[in-house]
Amino acid sequence: MDSLDLVKLKALMELTSGKPEIIIGLIDGPVVMNHPDLAGNVREVPGKSGACAHASSAACMHGTFVAGILSARRNSAAPAICPDCTLLVRPIFSETAQNGQMPGAKPEELASAIIETIDAGARVMNLSVALEQPSSRGERRLEEALDYAARRGVITVAASGNQGTIGSSAITRHPWVTPVVACDFQGRPVNQSNLGGSIGRHGLCAPGDEITSLGAGGKPLTSGGTSVAAPFVTGAVALLWSAFPDATAAEIKLAVTQAGAPRRNTVVPPLLNAQTAYQRIASARSKIM
Repeated sequence: MDSLDLVKLKALMELTSGKPEIIIGLIDGPVVMNHPDLAGNVREVPGKSGACAHASSAACMHGTFVAGILSARRNSAAPAICPDCTLLVRPIFSETAQNGQMPGAKPEELASAIIETIDAGARVMNLSVALEQPSSRGERRLEEALDYAARRGVITVAASGNQGTIGSSAITRHPWVTPVVACDFQGRPVNQSNLGGSIGRHGLCAPGDEITSLGAGGKPLTSGGTSVAAPFVTGAVALLWSAFPDATAAEIKLAVTQAGAPRRNTVVPPLLNAQTAYQRIASARSKIM
C-alpha cells in the first residue's frame, strides 16, 4: 500500500486536481520556485521573497520537499496532491542555520507570518514548523493569530512535532488547529511523533515514513516525520474545498477530522480518510438540496 492509498486520497485526486482559487499558505522554508516538477500555481506573499537563495540549505530542502507533496506535477516522483490549487509561499525558516539543522521560528515570527498569509488570500495553511524560544507574550500573539484564522475561516493544519513526547504546544492545543501525527504504512504512529490529549481529540494521523518528494537539488528525496505528514491533510482539505467550493471552513474541517475512526479519549488521533470525508460532505449537501 502506498501513502496515498493509506489515507484514501487517490479517488479524490482522480476527481479533481484542485482549483486556483483554493489558496494554500505554506509557512515553511523557501522553495525552488522554478523547479521543473513544480506546477505553475506557486506564488509569494507580497513583499516576501519565497525563492531559495541557497538550494543546499536545510530550509530550502524542507520547503521544497513539502511544496512537492502539495503542488508537484502529477506523475512526478512526489505525491502531487493538488497541483492546480495555488501555493502561497511565506518562508519563515532562515537559510543560514548551522550544521544543516532545521531552524525553528519564534512564536512572534510565526504569528506575523500567519496574519500576512491570511491577508494575502490563503484559505488553508500548512504549518510544518517547530517553536523556539517560547514566551508567554509570544504565545499570546500566536494564539491571537490562530484566533484570527478561525474568524476568517482559514483552516490551519500543523505538524505535531518530532520530539517523541506526550504533550502539546501553543500550536497543537489551539482548538482551531488540526495537528498531524506521522504514521507508517500500516497506519501506526512513528516513534518520533509527538502525541497528546489535544492532538488525539482534534488531530489526525497521515503518512510520514519514507515519503518521496522533490529535492531542492533536482533529484527526488525520501524523508519522514510530522512535517511530511501535515501536507497530506492540507492537500486533502484543499481538494475537498475544490470539489465543494461553497462549503464552509467548519464543514470541511468537521468532515476531515471526523471521517476516520470514531473519536476516542486517547493521545493517538485517527487516520485521515479522504474518501469518507468526501462522502460525508456530499451526503450532507444532497440532504440540503
